[in-house]
Order: sequence, then C-alpha cells, then structure tokens
Amino acid sequence: MQPPPALNDHQHDNAWTLFRVFLRLGLTSFGGPIAHLAYFREEFVARRRWLSERSYADLVALCQFLPGPASSQVGMAVGLLRHGYAGALAAWAGFTLPSALALILFALGLAHGAVLPAGLLHGLKLAAVAVVAQAVWGMSRKLCTDAPRVVIAALAGAATLLLPGALGQLAVIAIAAVVGLLLLRAPHEAVHEALPAPVGKRAGIIWLLLFFGLLAALPLLSSALSSRALADVDAFFRVGAMVFGGGHVVLPLLQAEVVPTGLVDNDVFLAGYGAAQAVPGPLFTFAAFLGASMQAGPSGWSGGMLCLLAIFAPSFLLVAGAMPFWTTLRANARMQTALAGVNAAVVGLLAAALYQPVGAAALLRPVDFAVALAALAALQSGRCPAWLAVLLCAAAGVAISL
Repeated sequence: MQPPPALNDHQHDNAWTLFRVFLRLGLTSFGGPIAHLAYFREEFVARRRWLSERSYADLVALCQFLPGPASSQVGMAVGLLRHGYAGALAAWAGFTLPSALALILFALGLAHGAVLPAGLLHGLKLAAVAVVAQAVWGMSRKLCTDAPRVVIAALAGAATLLLPGALGQLAVIAIAAVVGLLLLRAPHEAVHEALPAPVGKRAGIIWLLLFFGLLAALPLLSSALSSRALADVDAFFRVGAMVFGGGHVVLPLLQAEVVPTGLVDNDVFLAGYGAAQAVPGPLFTFAAFLGASMQAGPSGWSGGMLCLLAIFAPSFLLVAGAMPFWTTLRANARMQTALAGVNAAVVGLLAAALYQPVGAAALLRPVDFAVALAALAALQSGRCPAWLAVLLCAAAGVAISL
C-alpha cells in the first residue's frame, strides 16, 4: 500500500521545521497524553496533512503497544517518518525541553532553599492525589473491562504493596504478561494500513538488540564500576523500558528507585510530581526534576538532563526498532493477550501507589481529603485542566496552612 502523498512532500520542511512545530506543541500541550494525541492529530493530519487518518491511527496503535510515553513516541515516529533519525530527535527535543527545563529550575530552587509560601508543597501533594486517582479511574475503565482483568489488577496491586521496590514491580509485570497470555482473549480489531517505515528490518533488529543489550548490561556495569551516574542511567532506563499503560505509571516505578534509597525525599518527590502536572508536554519530564534533585549545585543541570535522556532512550530504540515489524506484531494474538495482562496489572500498580506513597503522605487531615476530592471532581468534570487543578490545590495548601 502506498503512503499518502503528503507524507513524501518534504521539500517545504526540514528537521529545523520539525523542531519549531514540536516546540510550539511542547509549550502549549497541556492535559496529558490523550490531549497530546488530539493536538498531534489536529496539527499533522488536519492542518499539515502529513499523515492520513488511518496512518495516524496506526501510528498511535504502535506507540500504545510499546512500553513508554505514547504521546512522546508518536512525536518521535512522526519525526522519523518525515526526516529520519534527525527528525525523530528534533521532534523529541522540541516537545520535551520546555517542561524539562521548567522542572529542573523548580528542583534547583527547592534544593537551594527557595522560600516558598507555607503549605505550597502540601498543596502540590494533594494535587498529586487527585491526578493519580483520576488516572486509576480512567485506566481501570479502559483496561479492566472484564472479571479476569479486574482480578489481575487487584492481585497486582496487593502484590505491589506486599513486595515494594523495583524488583517486586517488575516481577508483577512479568507474571501479568504470562497470565494474560494463558487466560485472556485477544480483542478483535480492524485492519489498519501499513506504515511507510523509513527504517529497514536490519536496522530495526539492531535497535532492538541495543535496547535489550542495554537493559541487561547497565545493571552489571553500574554494579561493577560503582558509578553513581551509571546507576542513575540504569534506574531511569529500566523505568522507561517498563512503563506500560500511560505516563502516570511512571510514578510507582520511579518512587521505588529513588525514595527508599534516600536519593530524593518523599515530600520533594510528591511536590515535583504535582508540579509536573502544571507544565505542558510529557509527564516523563518528571525524570529531569528527580535528576536535578539528586545533585547539588550546578551539577543539578547535568543530573537532570542525564536522567531525562536515560528515561526517554528506550522509547527511541523501541520506536525505531518496532516500526518495520509493526504490521506483523499487530496481527499476533499472543502478543495482544500478553499486553492486555500487563495493562491490567499496571492499573493495580497505580492503585497501590495511590495508597502508598501518594495518599499516605498527603491525606493527613479531613480538610486534605476535602481538597483532594474537590480537585478530583473538577478534573472528572472535564472543564478543569490538570494545570489549573494543580494551581488551585497549591493555593488551597497555602490557605490551609494559614
């Protein structure tokens, strides 16, 4: 099948054009990954006609199939289709840097004792409760559509609370994939048109081998060399490679990596997570906040950028590696059932995170429950964007402290 003509009409743009287009999206795309995909469709299908409706739908399906931040991966894939690897990097940089830089500045301000209004950090933690609760509700309705999936989610949540830590969560995800493979049925989906992949199968295999090679080698290298930087890269690369089901699932995985080890205080972690809801762009830029928080002085910038690159690296490798094989993967029923099991399990992981650490650290008094419930109601109404809910919770935190 031939790609739409507009896809090959590159003479009027280049990688710099892609960067500027995605920079504008990175500065204005509030509302989370679903909203990001709507902005992308308006920009690349309706306005610029770079993709047909069916090609865009297949691109979204590919990125939802892979672990990682779906909206960022769609952006990388659009850049890859337009201008190869340079286009993918330009698209990622434009969409990601605005929020990453803002969160690094926020982290450095906290680390250097910036004077914040009393109660502001507590208000950000209350915002995190509302945002995570909304994510649990929305994901459960979409991903736990029958009794077996509900059971998988419930058991995954219980196991996560009983076996905290990164290894426990990875074990839950792996077991859920096996259970899904054995017990669930693959959904019947309409056939989509093949993507005009600019990456050959040989190159795709190389990217996938690099992905799995780094996933296996980074823990060994960081342990053997006792390098703090390598340990950070290992932790954030592993999280970026294991996040299924949406950006909010990054919360329990990152918390297990940086809070129990004392790298980041839990209050700072939740304050940063709340602040991440108030900036545009992908939620994965929360990694930049954590990287900057783990460093002192000017090295906070390098720490933030290192963790940012590490958490997004799996997305680039997987998009480039999977695109040549997507038509075959999409038709594989066994892959779909395994993914369905994983998606149900991550609902349980996020529900466990809603209890610990998010709720336990923020809901201390009846008034805290009232503010969090009010913020959740506002978010669920569809009329209050996440950034506004965060600002209102921050103001409520200041008011409560008075």
